[in-house]
Amino acid sequence: MAVNYRERIIALWTVFLLGILFHTQLGLMPLFHGLSVVEAQKATNINDISVIMWLMLSFFVLPMLAIIATAFTDSKRYRMIHFGLTIFYSIMNLLHVILDLFVQPVFWYQIALMILLFLVGLLLNITAFQWMQMHNRTNKLQGNLESSHF
Repeated sequence: MAVNYRERIIALWTVFLLGILFHTQLGLMPLFHGLSVVEAQKATNINDISVIMWLMLSFFVLPMLAIIATAFTDSKRYRMIHFGLTIFYSIMNLLHVILDLFVQPVFWYQIALMILLFLVGLLLNITAFQWMQMHNRTNKLQGNLESSHF
């Protein structure tokens, strides 16, 4: 049975997106029970946090675009860019886990979720690397087959 890396990558990105959405929701759940939440910075209006909003939008949109591109693109160049994107997200997730360990109080349910997302990211890294390498192996095999016919 042939491995379909594209399907695996799309599934992993989808799990990752659902996980970061749940991470955000977990952070806001205290509000629904009359409790306060940790504030990174005080804001008086939406313009005070517009940069953060754009960064969050980018952080969510890039995986969505990766899902679409993976479904429709099979080029070597895209595979390399995609692998780099997965590495970037793994680094960002690891930094997020580490930094949240210094926020008081530490919410261990959030840390557990972020560690799970980091592990999903590592699996995504491995799968994206294998997908990127598959293109090289396919070309080598095809070259060997063509040279054997002469």
